Amino acid sequence: MERTKFSMEEEAFEVRKLEISDKKKGFVELLQQLTVCDSISDEAFEERFREVAKYGNDHLICVIEDEDSGKIIATGSVFIEKKFIRNCGKVGHIEDVVVDSNVRGKHLGKKIIEFLSDHARSMGCYKVILDCSSDNMPFYNRCGFKQKEIQMVKYFSS
Repeated sequence: MERTKFSMEEEAFEVRKLEISDKKKGFVELLQQLTVCDSISDEAFEERFREVAKYGNDHLICVIEDEDSGKIIATGSVFIEKKFIRNCGKVGHIEDVVVDSNVRGKHLGKKIIEFLSDHARSMGCYKVILDCSSDNMPFYNRCGFKQKEIQMVKYFSS
């Protein structure tokens, strides 16, 4: 599952794996719409890209590129956790899902979630999980997720 093409409102989009050239297409700026993400040097981006690539299919970052503008307009990632429970089962963790504020409402987020969920299923995961704000719960409900448990966090100072 390298690429998935789809059309919406006479626009053609493709969900695909992150490529190293995507930094120049606004990938980092898109992440800045989600959370704190300082600018990243080309060298630091390339180093992290190669580090993530070493995990193979156990860490997938996908993007949607607007073919007209050449900009990355949506992204998300999934990493596969290998467990001892459930007969050495696997769990997919979806993270960092964001759609550019200029193109929200076109179901691109749903396409990202479907792509990442399909990848987790293809990797043998028995479930896929994610954390989200209460404001985003209706969106994830429409994508087939349901609330379970409560998230807790502990931040470390840098």
